[in-house]
Amino acid sequence: MTRRSGSPRLLSTTKAVRLHMRRVGLWIALLAVFAALAPLAGAQNFGLRTLNGKVLGAQDAPINGAIVYLENSRNNDIKSYISEKDGTYHFADLSSDTDYTLWASFKGKKSSTKTISSFDTRKQVYIDLHVKE
Repeated sequence: MTRRSGSPRLLSTTKAVRLHMRRVGLWIALLAVFAALAPLAGAQNFGLRTLNGKVLGAQDAPINGAIVYLENSRNNDIKSYISEKDGTYHFADLSSDTDYTLWASFKGKKSSTKTISSFDTRKQVYIDLHVKE
């Protein structure tokens, strides 16, 4: 038995190859789209920063239980944090395009105020606050 070039089996094999090539092409295109979008996934926290530091008293001893205030200059909202045993405090997810004012108080005494500027490009800001006891 001889095959003719127009046989149904040869035609279906050609269609199968074309279909397979289309699928491969679609997968490659899909992978290219994901590869192009991958850097954007890492940029979800673009424009955000964190603020850490310690509240210190006499002879730079850490103060446990000081209240640290962070005022947003854009809307005047104030966040607060009670310092840990080692005097540390932490504020996360702060907008980098906003100025903030920071200070601490403990037993009626207040630290000097510090400003975090929107022009400061650091993603992690570290500021120690000194309260005179």
